Amino acid sequence: MTESGRKKKKARVMAQTQIAPGIYDLRLRWEDAKLARPGQFVMVYPECAATLLPRPISICETDPEGAQLRLVYRVAGAGTKEFSALGPGEEVSILGPIGNGYDLTGLSGKEVLLLGGGIGIPPMLELAKTLEGKARSVTAVLGYRDDHLFLAADLEDYAQVLVATEDGSLGTKGNVLDAIRVNEVTADAVCACGPMPMLRAIKEYALGLDIPAYLSLEERMACGVGACLGCVTKTAKEDPHSHVNNARVCTEGPVFECREVLL
Repeated sequence: MTESGRKKKKARVMAQTQIAPGIYDLRLRWEDAKLARPGQFVMVYPECAATLLPRPISICETDPEGAQLRLVYRVAGAGTKEFSALGPGEEVSILGPIGNGYDLTGLSGKEVLLLGGGIGIPPMLELAKTLEGKARSVTAVLGYRDDHLFLAADLEDYAQVLVATEDGSLGTKGNVLDAIRVNEVTADAVCACGPMPMLRAIKEYALGLDIPAYLSLEERMACGVGACLGCVTKTAKEDPHSHVNNARVCTEGPVFECREVLL
């Protein structure tokens, strides 16, 4: 049992498709879908003993009424390779939902800019859905390597979508910040998820405009419940209990306001 009292539970595979090279869209029936919040994640357990540790995967989308969970992930090693072979009717063990997600109260009534890079794009979908009717406007700028624009069409249902590609095949050539400049995008709050160099640049961008930026940090994790201290990040303020400038991404995060963390 985790410190939040949640237990590892079985989820049943409803469907799975490959939506881009190495990117899979896994649909699960999971009774705890109703508990999930935008920006949270789950720990998914491989069956193979050789892989041992669970893999953290961001929550892409939920259907609380239908008890459905959608995970969009990249095959990066043995564990995720095993997940990619799952078919309808099979079961997988999940722990979650885990972590602190995006601060929706701080986004109400604002022009919100969602920035997703690569496999940081999936959590933007649930966030965009949740912001519908709450934010004044939502613009999603998505960064891809090439023209395989997974989830862009899904996000168009809830946000104005702009695209950046590293190879220039579609949208703006470059990264999400290049697309912001080219399209003269404005906002008064930012939510982002992606690789660390991207998050560092977004923090600098937000500080320059003096607007809040909520960053979801991608870190390797062993337990997902704060016990192993394998996903520690440096913070601007000292923790009052441990008296160190550290926070656990899995429990205090994964989402932090950019001023809270040293990237």
